Amino acid sequence: MTSSFEFNTYPARPSDVERDRALKVLRDGVAMGRLSHDTFIRRMELALAARRSDELAVLTADLSRENRLARAVFGTVEAVSGFTVRLRRAWQAERLPKLLLPHPGTERALRIGRDPASGLRLTHDSVSRVHAELSRQGGMWILRDLGSTNGTTVNGRRVIGAAVVREGDQVAFGRMAFRLSTN
Repeated sequence: MTSSFEFNTYPARPSDVERDRALKVLRDGVAMGRLSHDTFIRRMELALAARRSDELAVLTADLSRENRLARAVFGTVEAVSGFTVRLRRAWQAERLPKLLLPHPGTERALRIGRDPASGLRLTHDSVSRVHAELSRQGGMWILRDLGSTNGTTVNGRRVIGAAVVREGDQVAFGRMAFRLSTN
């Protein structure tokens, strides 16, 4: 007796974990400039529609091996450069002049700049006439850059708009740097 049913065994569909791995490799490839945006979109669509694991492998074959090596190299470089930045900040922190934060009861904002009317007048060429403003809001100190030419930084990061600052933070107005202190 012959059966009219035929048994076909199809390979298992890729798991969500396999798809996520492939998509991560593709995202890393576009982030590192190894894939164009259009190629990334097309491969992502194919990865989501893939019915077999080998289809995913084909989509990432040109990125996988080099991607691991690049991640290891970039991760090492990132760790080393991060360490040197932290070391430089720690080394400079004690040598920077203190900038005393106004008493907490002070509600008026402290203007910082070259303008003689500024609450903190800095006469360095890299400081704008009206450079920044330090104010107390909701129990926090807020440092605002007022459109200065050479920028305001907090712990080495440029302030775009405003930033929350605390005692011990390193702030710079142009090339004039200070360590915030309460005493």
